Amino acid sequence: MNEKAESQEPTAHARRLADVIREVKNAAADRDDVVVELREASRTRLELMAAELAPLFDQVPDDIDLFDFTISSGLQPRLWIDAVAHVAMARDRRTYRFVKDTRAGRVVLAEDTSIKPVADQVARYVAERLIERERLMEGGAGPAIAGLQKREAEEETIVRRGGWPAFLSGLGLVAAGALVGLIASVMALWDRLMASFGSSP
Repeated sequence: MNEKAESQEPTAHARRLADVIREVKNAAADRDDVVVELREASRTRLELMAAELAPLFDQVPDDIDLFDFTISSGLQPRLWIDAVAHVAMARDRRTYRFVKDTRAGRVVLAEDTSIKPVADQVARYVAERLIERERLMEGGAGPAIAGLQKREAEEETIVRRGGWPAFLSGLGLVAAGALVGLIASVMALWDRLMASFGSSP
């Protein structure tokens, strides 16, 4: 009788463990479904934004390779405008956010739950990039190069100024530190010095 109960006990445990494993797998599948649904919802909204911008994208000449105009896959789909700017959905999955990556960090250029304000800002950004390119092609590169050369010259001047004066000021700081240390030592040992001078014949 006891042997029969003992033989049934592992089966009951195994059954319970199998039930728990099944529940965990179902919960994980539900979470995955939610993630996939959110990703698909974001992608659908970005496709709506791309459809809104399609006439703008079509007007950009084919020989200009500044822009991407593609929707990337992944956990957070993005509508790429160029290498540094894209439209993505905010955490609420309803707000369109047009951002640009800069040296100082990510800058939000536009953010709205409606497509039109963000699309208008994207159109403005594309126009600004095209104008910058046109200026460079028509000789605007000269002032840009001159500005770059001026900046390099200023940096060289700063480096030169930082030669001997920087060395001398560093040497002065070391000397001042040594003098302060000497004075502090004399003050700390003043009683002993006076005692030794007083005891001398």
